[in-house]
Amino acid sequence: MSASKITKLKKDVAPFEKIDTKASVIQIINTIGPLVILWYLAYVTLSISYWLTLPLIVITAGFMVRTFILFHDCCHQSFFKSRRANDILGTITGVLTLVPYQQWKHTHTVHHATSGNLDKRGTGDMWLLTVEEYVGSPLWRRIAYRVYRNPFIMLGVGPIAVFLIEYRFNRKGAKSKERLNTYVTNVALVALYALLITVIGWQAFIMIQGPIFFLSGLLGIWLFYVQHQFEDSYFEHDGEWSYVQAAVEGSSYYKLPKLLQWLTGNIGFHHVHHLSPRVPNYHLEKAHNETAPLQKATTITLRTSLKSLSYRLWDEKNKTFISFQELKNYKNNMNTIERIKEQCDTSKVELARKIT
Repeated sequence: MSASKITKLKKDVAPFEKIDTKASVIQIINTIGPLVILWYLAYVTLSISYWLTLPLIVITAGFMVRTFILFHDCCHQSFFKSRRANDILGTITGVLTLVPYQQWKHTHTVHHATSGNLDKRGTGDMWLLTVEEYVGSPLWRRIAYRVYRNPFIMLGVGPIAVFLIEYRFNRKGAKSKERLNTYVTNVALVALYALLITVIGWQAFIMIQGPIFFLSGLLGIWLFYVQHQFEDSYFEHDGEWSYVQAAVEGSSYYKLPKLLQWLTGNIGFHHVHHLSPRVPNYHLEKAHNETAPLQKATTITLRTSLKSLSYRLWDEKNKTFISFQELKNYKNNMNTIERIKEQCDTSKVELARKIT
């Protein structure tokens, strides 16, 4: 993409960065309000039948994801015009979603600044190895990587490992403000859960909050994973890496049914978000529809997104993701090529001997 096209694209998206305070307040009401009401209804139905509770738990998990999107916008300072207001709401929604605001704000900012950059991986992103890196890794690292990329581990153990354990601790090198925010989040979380357990009992609390936490965490990890892990994504080394190309080509347009699009706060328009993080979630769709170049982003659906579960390694040569099975074929082909080269070299030596 030429410099002139990049400049024009940024200029075209800029008008959508405007914050609408009224729209933001309405989102707080129609997100956190139903979250609290649905949680209470889930508790009420426990005395009737858990089969009535389960559908409410699923819906509540959806509103928990939507609450996280509000938190996410606060991290980008794109929800309110006031930084202080963003920080306050971000911390509150961080408690509800089990994510420390300042910590996640830092790592997510790094993610945006380095997404798709092969030389700056490791902060705020999924663990990714290239074919060459994997092949050249020691056995223990290959096993660890296979375990990490296994869908059952990523989506089954991931929510517990990340939201329940990892986010309870400060990252190495965190500044005092970030550390304090993590402590505040943890204390508020303990106080909230202790209050709920005192009021409704620990059994009821676990039966409601347990599956809500797990489902919303699973959905959160899935959304983060699938929007950068698609077949023709974008990954380059630092010298060739482009922020705009990483945004438009390395972030997908996850075309979801309208209800799921609403519950996920339009995060499916991930290419728009990565191009301009200051665009509030309620303007993402409009920015996509009214900016022609953005409509060329890779589109995935619920059905096609499932293919990403088999994507394991980035093939730098062919600029695509491959599975471990494809890696096996790749290695077999490489071995065949090596044998052919050896045979050619042997033939050349024998021919030279005959000539001499």
